Amino acid sequence: MASLKEYLKNKLSENKLNLVPKSFDQIGSIALFNEFPKELKKEEKIIADALLRINKSIKTVAIKKEKFSGKFRLQKIRIIAGKKTKETTHKENNIQLKLDIEKVYFTPRLSTERLRISSLVKPNETVLVMFSGVSVFPIVIAKNSKPKEIYAVEINPIAHKYSLENINLNKISIIKAFKGDVKKILPKINKKFDRIIMPLPKDAETFLDLALKHLNKKGIIHFYDFSKEEEFPKSSINKIKEHCKKFKIINTVKCGQYAPRVYRVCIDFQPT
Repeated sequence: MASLKEYLKNKLSENKLNLVPKSFDQIGSIALFNEFPKELKKEEKIIADALLRINKSIKTVAIKKEKFSGKFRLQKIRIIAGKKTKETTHKENNIQLKLDIEKVYFTPRLSTERLRISSLVKPNETVLVMFSGVSVFPIVIAKNSKPKEIYAVEINPIAHKYSLENINLNKISIIKAFKGDVKKILPKINKKFDRIIMPLPKDAETFLDLALKHLNKKGIIHFYDFSKEEEFPKSSINKIKEHCKKFKIINTVKCGQYAPRVYRVCIDFQPT
């Protein structure tokens, strides 16, 4: 299969060809570009149509209009070619997920990280996923390991709706999904967990006290954060220290680049 640039050789000048973005996220049948250079504004449709021709699994081509923002960490997108839809079914790690890429937070870039976490879950563990979105972490764990039960809490009502749909789509019975603020939901559940996953890199430390309160003895927390390359992992560990006096670091992982020299990271730790 020809690359996008090879396909465009006779359609764009050499200067403009060199400006064509080298990568994009594919979420289900949607190709999502971070941005196009201003110099390619008139050529967007040509590039998008070329991508649809060379990659038959892509039905829609879109561009991010803005980065993730707001209470639900959503992004605005603009469709430039193909089917006029923002809803798709995404496949990864033996699961299927239905979602609208503009109405819920989702990144395919954490696919490997989600599988890593699922490989750590021991048989019969009780797992909590805070900020569970469309239930991608819970479903990957349920499908690829053998926990006793998984609790998923999500504040975005549309993401919660997709969560319920995805749990049924994947025929899973061990996930209990809750809609609402995790700070209000967990006290009502009044339960402790063997493993707690906190996949919200922005301000997750503000939920650490809550997580620690609901963790079983010898339980493990997976704390996500954003970290500058030169500060990793010290800056993230320092955030944990503000809430937990004694703990053991099990692992520190870079889960992908978020911005130049800034990474999404995970600190796996166990209070002692």
